[in-house]
Amino acid sequence: MPVKATVAAMAAADVEVGLSAAWYGPEGSLISNDEMAEFVSRADRRLCGVASADLTRPVQAVRELRRAVEELGFVALRIVCWLRQLPPTDRLYYPLYAACVDLGIPFCTQVGHTGPLRPSETGRPIPYIDQVALDFPELTIVCGHIGYPWTTEMIAVADKHANVYIDTSAYTARRYPRELVGYLRGRGRRKVLFGTNYPMITPGQALEHLGELGLDEEVTELFLSGNARRVFSL
Repeated sequence: MPVKATVAAMAAADVEVGLSAAWYGPEGSLISNDEMAEFVSRADRRLCGVASADLTRPVQAVRELRRAVEELGFVALRIVCWLRQLPPTDRLYYPLYAACVDLGIPFCTQVGHTGPLRPSETGRPIPYIDQVALDFPELTIVCGHIGYPWTTEMIAVADKHANVYIDTSAYTARRYPRELVGYLRGRGRRKVLFGTNYPMITPGQALEHLGELGLDEEVTELFLSGNARRVFSL
């Protein structure tokens, strides 16, 4: 999508700042870190870049991540595990986890089933996210797409580990599972972050039924802004 269209979609829903991610798959970059940096640079400071990396070249991947953070100003690493059919406990991820800790940035991934017709196993919160959080307790992990149909597992893992969070990307507010809404209203108010999955879901579409969730003022602020500012050091 053109940068102007992205910024306009954000403005229409009163979204001040968004995260925009590079994509690397098994065959290489789909959207490279440099392409994303150029995109972000034309967004009038409305977007922050999120890096990706080529898992098949671990040393090069770590160097590229460091460059993306230190030179391009990116605020996180995101890898979509199902693209490679490698769960997040695979040894190829571990050098990148250590680099994320060293750089002070979160690792973002997808949990739950896959929309595309690909195996969903890599999206299970237990055992995969649970094990990574045990191996890297200092690593901040942001788990996108809620985790359905393992939402209860995802909530349990977020409760168990101080640095594990859930984001609601790929879901509109009216589709949030009941257990997630209850968690957000209560003990999970500092653990859940709003997301869209733009351009498939625009910010306006994602927010349309937010008022029906019964969130109080504090929860609404944390969900829409405060948690993301804290987790991504915005």
